[in-house]
Amino acid sequence: MSPQTLFQLHLALGYVACLLCFRAYFLPRLKSMEPMEAQRLIATVHSFRFFGLVFLLPGVVGPNLPASFATFAAYGDFATGILAILALLAVRVRPLFWFFVVAFNLVGIVDLIVDYYHAVRIGLPALAGQLGSTYAIPILYVPMLMITHLVAFYWLLRPQSSAAPVLIGHATES
Repeated sequence: MSPQTLFQLHLALGYVACLLCFRAYFLPRLKSMEPMEAQRLIATVHSFRFFGLVFLLPGVVGPNLPASFATFAAYGDFATGILAILALLAVRVRPLFWFFVVAFNLVGIVDLIVDYYHAVRIGLPALAGQLGSTYAIPILYVPMLMITHLVAFYWLLRPQSSAAPVLIGHATES
């Protein structure tokens, strides 16, 4: 198999495995949590994205990894990780916590989408060997990041349960 085919197969199977794992183990746990605690757990996962700066380390990635991909991926991950850490630090100040939750999810998902765009534009699957030891990041870590961003946005944007307005309505009538 060509490096391009192997990379694409690894990426697809990475999403399948992460979705199966997330659905079986993480989603039931997240659903049982209060919304703030669930978002806090997701922020904790994303707080490790400072690790994306590794794309800039010579010797870790190959010399022919295009800088247009590596630089944006590294700093996009770094910004997302810092915003997630700020969300965790702001957990006691709820409005600030929610601001940072929205911020790290927006920055993070834009980062991943633009990284995919750059990867396609430069033909990254054919250059997958240039990822060196960072090869596991797009195959294993990025699928979990994308899944958690999508779940976080779904929970941020979904309408609240009908029980909440009813309880609030009864409280204001009393």
